[in-house]
Amino acid sequence: MERKLVMLVDDDPVNLLTGKKALSERYQTLTLPSAAAMFNMLARHRPEIILLDVNMPDMDGFDSIRRLKDDPATRAIPVIFLTAKTDPESELTGLELGALDYITKPFSPPLLLKRVDSHLKLVDYQRRLEEMVEEKTRDIMELQLNTLDILAELSEQRDTFTGSHIRRSERCFEVLLEAMAESGNFAADIEAWDIPALLRGVKLHDIGKIAITDAILKKPGRLTPEEFEVMKTHVGFGVKFIEKLERNSRDALFLQYAKMLAAYHHEKWDGSGYPLAIAGETIPLLGRVMAVVDVYEALTGVRPYKKVFDHDAAARIVVEGRGTYFDPALIDLFVSCAERMRGIAEVPP
Repeated sequence: MERKLVMLVDDDPVNLLTGKKALSERYQTLTLPSAAAMFNMLARHRPEIILLDVNMPDMDGFDSIRRLKDDPATRAIPVIFLTAKTDPESELTGLELGALDYITKPFSPPLLLKRVDSHLKLVDYQRRLEEMVEEKTRDIMELQLNTLDILAELSEQRDTFTGSHIRRSERCFEVLLEAMAESGNFAADIEAWDIPALLRGVKLHDIGKIAITDAILKKPGRLTPEEFEVMKTHVGFGVKFIEKLERNSRDALFLQYAKMLAAYHHEKWDGSGYPLAIAGETIPLLGRVMAVVDVYEALTGVRPYKKVFDHDAAARIVVEGRGTYFDPALIDLFVSCAERMRGIAEVPP
């Protein structure tokens, strides 16, 4: 089988040598010292992915990706930036220009290979997805499960805490849904929802965190106000990511749920949340449910910036947010089902 082609573009010969050594066992790897050399090579070869240095003479990585995305012939080629820059503004600029990811230099060869593997898996899946939709040869359930498997793998590689967070959030969400159904207060809403599709959508509510730099995502300790503003952008990135999946899908109901959960899970009942700062029942019900679950799981889960709260302490904090952070009616239901969540919280992540 012919190996996939990767282009590695960097003006530092040491980075080119290190990168080629890491990738060549699995991929055909072209190393190029400049953007000009890359564009000359693109006239003859079409890579599966481009690893692009940000700081280069003549044409830097930002100008290069603009040119790549402006050309229909190269627009679809995935780009990962390689950079020694660690400021959030540079990373946001690159991601907004269409880069898939950032890898900080000096890079770890095994991590470089793993990142390339993961992104190429996702690219391959998106291509297969288009073929499945056009040919109608596979059903929607397989589409959903394959997408979730790949996205969950990518999330866990970016943030070792997010993987367990996803699984625990899904289980806690299901418990709260059961309490809502048992109460009868939300009967019309529950009846209208496709619960299996909704629970699959929960898995993607934090997918935007793959766009957040490791320096912020894994920081031990409280974020600065500036870092927190960057962290907030994971909501918008998540919505955009899911919208891209929607464009390549048909009848993927779980993606509609996922987008709503991603968009509204940090809004608060009193309007102090983000990114929209909307309040009360203006926040869609699914967003209000996700907000309760997200905070409870975060309190009981392992995070680099805080201690782990036991179930009783976490539940008490959630209940204290009744009428401020959270919908009062949902907190009343949370109290009724809190003991069922204890088992989820006390299982090691």
